[in-house]
Amino acid sequence: MLAGGECNQGQAAQGVSAPAASNVTPTAAIQKGIESHIDEQVRLGGGYFKLPFHKQDLRLKLVRVHTEYLSKLGVGRYFACVDLVDTKGDVYDVDFFLAGKPAAMRVTKTIVHKINGQPFYAWEQQSDGTWRRIPMKKASTGHLGVIKGSDEFEFFYRATLPQITGTGRMWLPLAASDSFQTVEIKSINAPGKQSTLQEREHANKVLFLELGPEDSGKKVEIIYLVKRLEKAAYTADAPEPGKYLNPERLVPANEDFRQIAEEVVKDKKGDLVRARALYDHIIDRMRYAKAGEGWGKGDAVYACNARTGNCTDFHSYFIALARSVGIPARFAIGAAIPSERNEGGVDGYHCWAEFYAEGKWWPVDISEGDKYTSLATYYFGHHPANRFELSRGRDLVVEPGPATGSINFLAYPVLEIGDKPVKAAVEFSFKRNGGRG
Repeated sequence: MLAGGECNQGQAAQGVSAPAASNVTPTAAIQKGIESHIDEQVRLGGGYFKLPFHKQDLRLKLVRVHTEYLSKLGVGRYFACVDLVDTKGDVYDVDFFLAGKPAAMRVTKTIVHKINGQPFYAWEQQSDGTWRRIPMKKASTGHLGVIKGSDEFEFFYRATLPQITGTGRMWLPLAASDSFQTVEIKSINAPGKQSTLQEREHANKVLFLELGPEDSGKKVEIIYLVKRLEKAAYTADAPEPGKYLNPERLVPANEDFRQIAEEVVKDKKGDLVRARALYDHIIDRMRYAKAGEGWGKGDAVYACNARTGNCTDFHSYFIALARSVGIPARFAIGAAIPSERNEGGVDGYHCWAEFYAEGKWWPVDISEGDKYTSLATYYFGHHPANRFELSRGRDLVVEPGPATGSINFLAYPVLEIGDKPVKAAVEFSFKRNGGRG
């Protein structure tokens, strides 16, 4: 359990060793320590983790510990990033700095980094390997997650199988090359019987594993070498009639979407201008928050009603609105590679969208544009180079497919044991090669 602790918002985190993969202490020890600390503070706080912030006492509950950011900062010093939700549903990303031995660490500093994904500061790594905080008004696009031009990195996709009783089946994305990314699969290490399936509608490749009880607890690892280009609007033939206008299971066509979209684009001329109006509408209407029930499925109706969600919800709502006024739009999913460091964990999947106007496909990233106001214009028409696309499209159909039907979208593996869906623990990480483009 962590001993003691204090909440000193706004303190600088200067002169700490850079969190590199080789320096990461066993993450389980740090995670156990920070969770024990929060549990104890919740007990003392009458059911809430209390945190002074902007002349108020927040009452928070734990959402998750970002295990990809559990880092050793030096001798006896550690860092943890934690999501906590308050009674209003706002999610606070809180940075914890710790000291001592892993079995008896104490919190030395607690700083609110973000609210609903919007940061108060950025991090910058110094030439001597230490890190310092950068005020948002002084932060460059690089501080905010954007690498322009090109990028090159190894990407490590890892999943750990749970206990398997009877027969298990797993579907995982196999990333492919296109005009903006060159992908080499360096190795695939996986248990069970392997085969590669072809998803025809969107040309995805899928690794299919047939598993048994003897595979319980085993790991799946795919290592990619990726060269990626920054994406801007690009010329393409018009899509097949209806292909990117047709509804999907969680992106339906309905009267509500049509009425909202028509009101937003009223008196706007041209699909490019209309799409920008929809983009701005979603930034104004929605709040980035990963809390409660229903978020993260890419459910456009949920996003419209709740006005919160993650990247899947933001972009599903955009696609639904765009299609309802005749603008073709499509979905892709993968990972955003950190720009502020050259190796380490990746914070799960990230998704984005494209729409078709004036003979081109226009990339958008509305959830990132919502987080970083200064980048809202950039993310209308651009995706940075530090991206990795794993698959594209929704309602994916492969043969053999899951007993539950088509795959909603494919970033994390889909696992069934005895025809029932089960989650596998997933970890993404990367190592940049040769610097940044």
